[in-house]
Amino acid sequence: MTTGNDRTEAEPTREDSDYTLDRRAVAAILDAVEAGDQALLTELMEPLHQADIADLLEQIGPYDRERLIRLYAHEFDGEILSELDESIREEVISYLAPNVLAEAVRELESDDVVDLIEDLEEPQQEAILGVLEDADRVAVEQAMAYPEGSAGRLMQREVVMAPEHWNVGQAIDHLRASEDLPDQFYHVVLVDPRLHPIGNVTLGKLMGARREVPLRDLTEEMFRVIPATQDEEDVAYAFNQYHLISAPVVDDEGRLAGVITIDDAMAVLDEEHEEDILRLAGVGESSLSDSVAETAKRRLPWLGVNLLTAILASLVIAQFEATIAQFVALAVLMPIVASMGGNAGTQSLTVAVRALATRDLTGSNVWRVIRRELIVGLLNGLVFAVVMGVVGLVWFGSPVLGYVIAAAMVINLAMAGLAGTVIPIAMDKMGVDPALASGTFVTTVTDVVGFFAFLGLAAVVLL
Repeated sequence: MTTGNDRTEAEPTREDSDYTLDRRAVAAILDAVEAGDQALLTELMEPLHQADIADLLEQIGPYDRERLIRLYAHEFDGEILSELDESIREEVISYLAPNVLAEAVRELESDDVVDLIEDLEEPQQEAILGVLEDADRVAVEQAMAYPEGSAGRLMQREVVMAPEHWNVGQAIDHLRASEDLPDQFYHVVLVDPRLHPIGNVTLGKLMGARREVPLRDLTEEMFRVIPATQDEEDVAYAFNQYHLISAPVVDDEGRLAGVITIDDAMAVLDEEHEEDILRLAGVGESSLSDSVAETAKRRLPWLGVNLLTAILASLVIAQFEATIAQFVALAVLMPIVASMGGNAGTQSLTVAVRALATRDLTGSNVWRVIRRELIVGLLNGLVFAVVMGVVGLVWFGSPVLGYVIAAAMVINLAMAGLAGTVIPIAMDKMGVDPALASGTFVTTVTDVVGFFAFLGLAAVVLL
């Protein structure tokens, strides 16, 4: 199968402006499926990169997806399975004939096979493991023995290594003679006699040096070893922080067990960012391919929490029924105070959650960040206090009402900045994902404080 790099400009599959799939190409593919024309389907699919095909399968409905896969099965590439969203991967595998699945899986590196099967049900795991060669199956089973979300699951077992006493010529001769090199690798890992990694040599330095140069003289200054049990989030952080391209993974005895490459580490980083965004919105791990029932089920719990917090805010309002009854303008202006506080709190919350995820927010700067957000809230509150004071005066002709809403605006925006920072930090200290529920609590705080400050000041000043 050709890849996207082999495509000519005469064979567009994605729109140039935003890399979305060309709608005409998708329509033509679905027409070929409808007609049952396998030859035409193969011709239309050939220019597509595996990631494009995965996107296509995710975007069409289950009925068309099944027909397309069954018609195209003989050309199915293993990389397509790696690129698929987990929500439909099991479904796609169920449509593939055993011989097609076997051929597709054999093309993958061990880390891709682990990523493929770790979320599948046991019968499908056994089916995939059963088609692998003995050495590959053992490698995958050993990786699966490590905890989920660990470096041992993330690493690939195919490693290019060399003894520490070799020179460049010996390494190059070894690479040329080897028949089972990984499809992609960036370093030769130097190991001591006990298979402990002691350094990395980049391919660029290897190819640019004379044959007699010892490999030890070419090792990179930045060299980090990843324990197999280390959390994959920590691995991704190390790659991003220290600009790593690949890093060896070691077992409990410090022996070389595998290697993690930058593409896998960045995939973890991307997944973590996506997860944080979804959790901030209270939708959990969802996908566009999820069914209506699955989507509703995931969103229901946090909507229920939001309902309870909204009732709490309403109870605050209920304490000032008499005040609102005498001054109807308060009912008109209340949503403004709450909305401004909620938006300001979300801004601070987003900054704090992101800083915690990237580990930029630590014990050494936490109070400085909290103080900054509080002062920012105060300054923004003062600006909008002036605006709303004028609005209260012009709209309702009441200077006192303008003072009340101005003061409430300052109080609520300052509290929003404080809550948007302190709440996620507190949740993180308690071992709770700050992206999971911080938004609900911050909104509750800004609503309650906003209503209480506005209506409480109104009751004191206007009555």
